[in-house]
Amino acid sequence: MATKPSMTHRERVLATLNHQEPDRVPIDFSSTRCTSIHVDGYQRLKRHLGIEAPDVISDRMMQCVLVDDRILERLDTDTRGIIPGAAEKTPDVELDEITYRDEWGVERSKPQGSYWYDLRGEPALAGEITIQDILRHPWPDPEDPGRLKGVRQRALELKQKGDWALVLNLSVGTVHISQYLRGFTDWYMDMAADQALIGALMDAITDVTVVMARRLILEVGDLVDIVFTGDDLGTQNGPQVSPETYRKVIKPRHGRFYRQVQEICPHAKILLHTCGSVYLLLDDLVDIGVQALNPIQVQARDMDPVRLKREYGDKLCFWGGIDTQRVLPLGTPQDVKAEVRRRIAEMGPGGGYVLTAVHNLQPDVPTGNVLAMYEHAREVGLY
Repeated sequence: MATKPSMTHRERVLATLNHQEPDRVPIDFSSTRCTSIHVDGYQRLKRHLGIEAPDVISDRMMQCVLVDDRILERLDTDTRGIIPGAAEKTPDVELDEITYRDEWGVERSKPQGSYWYDLRGEPALAGEITIQDILRHPWPDPEDPGRLKGVRQRALELKQKGDWALVLNLSVGTVHISQYLRGFTDWYMDMAADQALIGALMDAITDVTVVMARRLILEVGDLVDIVFTGDDLGTQNGPQVSPETYRKVIKPRHGRFYRQVQEICPHAKILLHTCGSVYLLLDDLVDIGVQALNPIQVQARDMDPVRLKREYGDKLCFWGGIDTQRVLPLGTPQDVKAEVRRRIAEMGPGGGYVLTAVHNLQPDVPTGNVLAMYEHAREVGLY
């Protein structure tokens, strides 16, 4: 069977984002902070490939990395990530050798033997608070110049080296940050009993994140193809809140953020990372401008890839889908290859699918399985 003429990496990704079949299924690794690899697994991968490179952490909490371009070239991936610089006015505060406070006022600790930084201590806005307490909170400076440092230079260098689809990583969303600041128990109680208070907190967060996003997009939006952000809305069995509550409390804040992206950078596609079972919210996400969905957590309820493709394949591009709960950490390379073939068959027809793992590859994923996923995707992904 004849194949289409070879495309550049960028052409391949843009075709699939426009629901057209490219020459092969595009592959992503590390272009976002949720499609990368834990630093421990990354060090093993580097040793296996014989590549010496520093560990560039793209997300401190999750301990994932920006994978070295030499590895990405060897794996023939189609995307490259643009991550903001570190804040200079409100940098992380090191509280001790294993604990820090981030710019939002959230404390995290990484005990000996742990792979990640976990929440520590009393949340900054927990308990009995008022809207005035929210207003008095020491919010990050959204105009901190450190966030822009090196961003445009990185994009220009990538443009000069090759023709990849460039992905701009923006701040995480209002759900994440409000949960970290309020504490999960109070957050859920507010959703049920004090939506005015949690709405005020989300407004304060959105006031900051939209300015952060605007500055980054104005700095480098002309060079990028995809704008990425994340805000987990699902659990393993369904949304964190009812669709009705999402529409009333969260959706207006999400909509404000995404509308700005569309207004300033209309050529770029909006890629949203939201874990878990979010089937019941997909119409709402499409309504506010989401065009591509990650991670397609295939083991979660209602996230059957065949159903998603059938019902939303003309509205959403699916980005992810290679199971990280069972297949990648527990399976053999042959199991991983079978998963790759299955996912391409289910989600690849007609374009609209970018292949990568469901989430960051964790330390329990064998290096052989990482390589099997990416190498086999190239072998069997031809249209």
